Amino acid sequence: MVDLSPTLRAEYGALFSGCAVLADRAALAASTVRAIRSSEPRYRAVEARTGVPWYVVGVVHSLESGCDFSRHLHNGDPLGARTTHVPAGRPLAGSPPFTWEESAADALALGGLAARRDWTIAGTLYGLETYNGFGYRTKHGIRSPYLWASTTRAQPGKYGSDGHFDPSLVSQQIGAAALLLSLAPHGASATRPSSAAPLLFCAAALGALYFFGD
Repeated sequence: MVDLSPTLRAEYGALFSGCAVLADRAALAASTVRAIRSSEPRYRAVEARTGVPWYVVGVVHSLESGCDFSRHLHNGDPLGARTTHVPAGRPLAGSPPFTWEESAADALALGGLAARRDWTIAGTLYGLETYNGFGYRTKHGIRSPYLWASTTRAQPGKYGSDGHFDPSLVSQQIGAAALLLSLAPHGASATRPSSAAPLLFCAAALGALYFFGD
């Protein structure tokens, strides 16, 4: 397990503060953010159950299942049965078919996000990297595409569909940092989360400071 040390906290902050969405990915990032914002009420319902801010729920939903409400938040498997891919057999409680909210609450608890209370930008990025796993960092020495894909901080290297690491593969997803950057201007006005802890987006690429929270 990788701890959120002061050094790692500073790393997340420095990477995010100078981060920008790649120009050729901006349109897809914008459309993904529209999908997340359109489902805000459902994400807020999960926030009420788990304590995970709605925008973080939305980011995970995009990365794990393309914002598809017919699939498990754990890994994108269909809700009509328990998960069959890693993590398999989830949720443990209840009987299928599961509601998306039931599955989401289980996934966020299993992945440790529901236990977190630090929703600063460093705490959020750490929680998301923990959720996906630290293999990119600890085994391959690169920044996780789960966080940095489609940004100026992205690096080549990704696990392919066969489960093997390909050092030349470039993720085509919109990573968590790109989504958070794109959500920031909206969060500053009409889409303020109910979480008490503030999430500061110091987005140098946007030329402004945006605050989620009070």
